[in-house]
Amino acid sequence: MTAAARSGPGAAATVPPGPPRADPVVLRPLRTGNAFEETVERLLQTIRLGLVPPGQRLPAERDLATRLGVSRATLREALAALHAAGWVEVRRGRSGGTFVREGAPVPGAGPLPSPTEVEDVLVLRRVVEVGAVEVAAQRSLSAAQRRELDTHLRLAEAAPAEDYRRCDSRLHLALAEASGSPSLVAVVADARTRLNDLLDRIPLLAANLQHSNVQHRHIVDAVLAADPARARAEALRHVEASAALLRGFLS
Repeated sequence: MTAAARSGPGAAATVPPGPPRADPVVLRPLRTGNAFEETVERLLQTIRLGLVPPGQRLPAERDLATRLGVSRATLREALAALHAAGWVEVRRGRSGGTFVREGAPVPGAGPLPSPTEVEDVLVLRRVVEVGAVEVAAQRSLSAAQRRELDTHLRLAEAAPAEDYRRCDSRLHLALAEASGSPSLVAVVADARTRLNDLLDRIPLLAANLQHSNVQHRHIVDAVLAADPARARAEALRHVEASAALLRGFLS
């Protein structure tokens, strides 16, 4: 969910978070002919999911343009738009580049969503995230994929409060990646962005966060055991727990 749980299974095996990276799972080639608009969307999604936290540098222009499959000119137009909107800043010099602003606009600000809007996000999440976990458990995962899941699980368990949302989101994206479907990963990333906007509106509850870390471990254990029925049940229990809190606070 939304903050650090310093106890729970696996918490003792702390994995240093290391430098954040802009995951290619989000910075993927565009799907439509609206290059400028979709480039802005992908960059914002990367920032709002916390994959590049405030104060950290985005990948170099050449790398970003290659990942997104756009021209350098289109990328620069998109970055200029994000700069004007207050999301990024440009720093000069040898260690310069485009950085996510420390004081970027706050996700979850503005009018409260309607109960219908909340339910729409929760239904989307239940369908795509639970489905992705079930599919992942049906696949024969490589050693590298298994390590990836374990690493992101441990990072979420050990994350401090200010970094938990990014690590939590990245774990769910890793589970989607394990499904082997890039299209499903893209939908999960979109759903996760909308979900985080809702989670940012409710208080952090320590007991719930501890439960969330335990549920994460049960989900990953089921996927690694190649048990799709158990993986689906554990994922459904997890998303329903979050949904209950969100409905309680926002509906």
